[in-house]
Parts: sequence; C-alpha cells; structure tokens
Amino acid sequence: MLFRNRFLLLLALAALLAFLSLSLQFFHLIPMSAARNGASSKSRKRIMPDPVTEPPVTDPVYEALLYCNIPRVAERSMEGHAPHHFKLVSVHVLIRHGDRYPLYAIPKTKRPEIDCTLMANRKPYHPKLEAFVNHMSKGSGSSFESPLNSMPLYPNHALCEMGELTQTGVVQHLQNGQLLGDIYLKKHKLLPSDWSPDQLYLETTGRTRTLQSGLALLYGFLPDFDWKKIYFRHQPSVLFCSGNCYCPVRNQYLEKEQRRQYLLRLKNSQLEQTYGEMAKIVNVPTKLLRAANPIDSMLCHFCHNVSFPCTSSGCFDMEHFKVIKMHQIEDEKERRKKRLYLGYSLLGAHPILNQTIDRMQRIAEGRKDEVFALYSAHDVTLSPVLSALGLSEARFPRFAARLIFELWQDREKPSEHSVRILYNGVDVTFHTFFCQDHHKRSSKPMCPLENLVRFVKRDMFVTLDSSSTNYHDACHREGV
Repeated sequence: MLFRNRFLLLLALAALLAFLSLSLQFFHLIPMSAARNGASSKSRKRIMPDPVTEPPVTDPVYEALLYCNIPRVAERSMEGHAPHHFKLVSVHVLIRHGDRYPLYAIPKTKRPEIDCTLMANRKPYHPKLEAFVNHMSKGSGSSFESPLNSMPLYPNHALCEMGELTQTGVVQHLQNGQLLGDIYLKKHKLLPSDWSPDQLYLETTGRTRTLQSGLALLYGFLPDFDWKKIYFRHQPSVLFCSGNCYCPVRNQYLEKEQRRQYLLRLKNSQLEQTYGEMAKIVNVPTKLLRAANPIDSMLCHFCHNVSFPCTSSGCFDMEHFKVIKMHQIEDEKERRKKRLYLGYSLLGAHPILNQTIDRMQRIAEGRKDEVFALYSAHDVTLSPVLSALGLSEARFPRFAARLIFELWQDREKPSEHSVRILYNGVDVTFHTFFCQDHHKRSSKPMCPLENLVRFVKRDMFVTLDSSSTNYHDACHREGV
C-alpha cells in the first residue's frame, strides 16, 4: 500500500512538472532547445514567431503595429547570451533611425500635427530623456566630421519638419542603448570604466534623424559620456560602401527589381481601385497621388494615433490603409521568391560586411581598438544586409530596428573565435547562409568566425551564381 501511494505521488509530481515545463515554454519563460540533425527545420522557418499574440493569418494592422515599434517597458532580448566559457570581445551594431515624421506630403491635405520637441510630461517617456537633452546641449561640433558638425543634436520643432526624428524615435533608441549597456557594459564589461576614444567606432549618414538616433542610443549606452572621447564619422552612402560604391551590376539588379515591383502593382486591381478612390478625395490624378507615396504619411498617422487626412470630398480610412499595407506585405513575399533583390543585396551589403569582418579579425588577432562599433542608418541599409545574410524570413526593418554582430573568444581555446547575429534581440545566427547547417557538421555551440569570413570573402559570390571571386569582378561582370 505504501509503495502504491508513493508511486501515485511520483506520477502526480511528474505530471505537474510536465505541465509547468509546457507552460513556461508557451509563455517564453524558458528557451526552446533546437533539435539536432535537421529536426528543427520547421521551428527555424520563422525568425520572430510570437504564438501568443501573432494572428493566424497575415494582418496588415498587426504588421503596421510591429513596424511602429511603440516603446514598451520590457523587450525580449538574447544579446550577450553564450556558454560560460566564452568571453565577449567585440560588438558591432547596425541600427535604423527611430520613428520619424513623413518624408512625403499627401497633396491637398493638412500635415499631421506632431510635436518634435522633447518633453518629459508627454508620452512616450524615458527616465533619461531630460538628461539626454541637457547633455546634447553641451555637445561640441568638434566631435563630428563635416557636415555632421552643423546639424542639431536632438529634435526641437513644435511642428515636426519632414523626415525629422520624433520624441518616440529618441525614446526608442534611449531604450535600445540602455538595454545594450546593461548587457555589454554592466554584465560583460566590454569597455573599461576608463575607456578610450579608439575603442569606439561611430558612423552615420548625413541625415539629422540618423545622427540623433545614434546619439540617443550612445547616451543610453554610455550615459553622460565625455564629448571629447567620441567622434562620429560621416557616411555619404546609405549602403555604407565608402570608397567601393561604384558597382554597375548592383544597379542592374536594382533596376530589374524596381521593374518587378511595378509589374506586381499593375496586377493588383484592388490596389489601383484604392488609389483611384483616394485620388478623388484629394482631387488629384491617381499617378500624382501614388508618386506622393501616401502610405508613408498614413503610417505616421497610424503610429501616432492621429486621424487619417480628410477633405470636403471625404476621408482616407483604415480600409485604404489596409489595402496599401497588404500590398507591401505581398510585395515582400514575392521579392523573397525572386533572386533580383538578393543579387542587389549581396553586392550592396558586401562593403559594410567586409568592413565588419576586417574589424573582427583585427580584434581576434589581439587588437583592442574599436571593440564597439555603431552604424546609424536607414531601412534601405538594413534590408539589403538582412537579405545578403540569408535572413529571408526577417520582417522589413521597423523603426529603431537593430542588427548586432557579436564576437566571442573561447576561454579554453583563446585562438578560437565565434560570432552571433541578433536581429531585434532574437538570435538568428543559425538562419544565416553561412551558419544554417553548422549544427549538422559540428557539435560546437557557437558559429565559428571563419564561417562568416569565408562567406563574405568568397561564398557571397557563389550565392550570386557568379564565377567571380571578388567584389570588383562581381560588380563589373557581363551577362546579368
């Protein structure tokens, strides 16, 4: 009898533990381990699944909310996670600027009234917001390469200017910076307390929204940093290609990709009907309205909870918004199936990826400079890099998106280094072209740095279906 009671008690405990384990996995409180020998191919299909809140079918409103990236109190993050015998030795961060005012105006409508001054009594708020403004007011132009030295260091217009960073955009990157600071500085001690200027590499395009986003992230990362110890470099190209921007074949791929987009739009009768309805509301030709890119402005209305524009002939509404947003989603799906954008991406992203691995290799060889690199960029910078890495399931870069390359040293074998790739806090290393089959060939828990180096130096051109073995030849080959 005693044995039977003990058996029933153990059975009950086993059932309780199984229930708790499933519950924790469902609510993301413990990670789901990847199966070996290819059994995880299904779970690896999507990079950022959220089974609790994600709709069962594609929902344009849900996708738009993700794009807005409205600041939240807590965010899921896997940065800085590695087996205990690995040491973090460098981090390379590529960000998209934060929330901004539209780049385009809808003809014959009133601009959305959004205040671009930074105010602590207005949402969204961040505890470091006031200190950030105060610190920026002390900034010196000598800390920036021309023409950055003539730009405002934070947004400050009662009515936002076109393309200007908003308070939401500042808060998004203050949060990003604070999160990365907690992980990389407080936990991993990536920079010493007496860090030197040559340990940081900072680069941004010549737009106020990218400079200000970079500064917001840097302030969240290194609060009250010494202005004399930072220097932002100016990058003229959105592709961060520096002196390697001339690439005729890349431009050919882009032209073909734009033609594909145009033909897909012509096939969408619902989209054409929607543009026609909206054009009548503002009393302009349909072609003129389409050229004004109304979705850009409508996304600003949507993200800031401002009513869509109206005229005496009617109002733009949520149904119009859904149709255009849904077409964007369908366009992204078709883009993944074609290799035109991939060809553009492999050549467009090569210079910045090459620069990143060169810096990683120097650090792996023992150099101590530029251990933290920050590139403040645009969606048209991140999107090609994601595609070139093979992250085809990654969503289009949201406001304040972040793509991070971590370099780790094996303490037990100091000559061996590994990399991790993270997109918006999610570890996507084993979704990449260069490491998606790593678990089949090796028992090592991390992806070797050599995999990424080999991919950028050689295999990117193989993926391009090119006989070329270097960037210059791939850019100038014939017969694309």
